Amino acid sequence: MKNNIVSYVEKKCFKYKKFPLFNVGYILDIKIWVIEGEKKRLQSFKGIVISIKKKYLNFSFLVRKISYGEGVEKLFKINSPIIHSIIVCKKKNFRKSKLYYLRYKKK
Repeated sequence: MKNNIVSYVEKKCFKYKKFPLFNVGYILDIKIWVIEGEKKRLQSFKGIVISIKKKYLNFSFLVRKISYGEGVEKLFKINSPIIHSIIVCKKKNFRKSKLYYLRYKKK
């Protein structure tokens, strides 16, 4: 009974496009909307998925990339209106569910 109610509410509230299935370790190219003053433009954020948190509508994932020698992490909510599209670039299999150790790894 409870699962039926939750799935019904999820279907009603989840109004954005279907995104591809991805897992921890996948390299994603995420197109996000950026607002600068009165202008609105698309910007690309390409990085590796470090963690995924699934809790009904609060589905979120953490993406890490290296920009000018510094590590940048960004948390995305799947139901957020700033996400335009998600493209899977590479698939890599990892045995761990959270890849936080990549923060301390040096290239």
